[in-house]
Amino acid sequence: MSQDAPPVKPPIPAQLPNALTVLRLVLVPVFVVLMFVEPGVGFGWRLAGTAAFGLAILTDYFDGMLARKYGLVSDFGKIWDPIADKALTGAAFIVLSIFGELPWWITVLILAREWGITWMRVVMLKYAVMAAAPAGKLKTVTQAVALLIFLPYPIWQAAPFWFWLGWLVMGAAFALTVITGVMYVFDALRLRRQSNAEPKSDAS
Repeated sequence: MSQDAPPVKPPIPAQLPNALTVLRLVLVPVFVVLMFVEPGVGFGWRLAGTAAFGLAILTDYFDGMLARKYGLVSDFGKIWDPIADKALTGAAFIVLSIFGELPWWITVLILAREWGITWMRVVMLKYAVMAAAPAGKLKTVTQAVALLIFLPYPIWQAAPFWFWLGWLVMGAAFALTVITGVMYVFDALRLRRQSNAEPKSDAS
């Protein structure tokens, strides 16, 4: 008599992706504290803060990659992964604006787009799930690269190449943030129209 084969266990702990998401959330206040230890003069502390930000960004890559590769996608990850992402990048944008190294209007518009689209996607759940678009993922990567260039600003501000490279990447990140935001709004309107146009069956 044949027996059912036992379920195949993934070669990694099942909670590892979620643990990486939690680690990213923990690293947000660590990053902020390091950046404010000696603002403007403590280059070593700013490098430490940049390193903490870079480590947190790596957890963002690995938690999603591991969850998809080993079938460990969870409701916890779906909810908290984007929150952790936006908390991390939002903190970095705010820190740079407090230091006077990034105009506040850029930070405000980016944060309004990020949290506004997140709220809109939650509201749209009653109509359909809005999947992340490739352009949205490119936006996230570009923001991360721009922030990694900007965070150690006092160290490379005298180097024209890094100065212009930083602003070029930041400009691209800002443009992608706005463009993808508009794309998501139009996508949401389309999904809502499709949902309202579908015939509703009568209850028997």
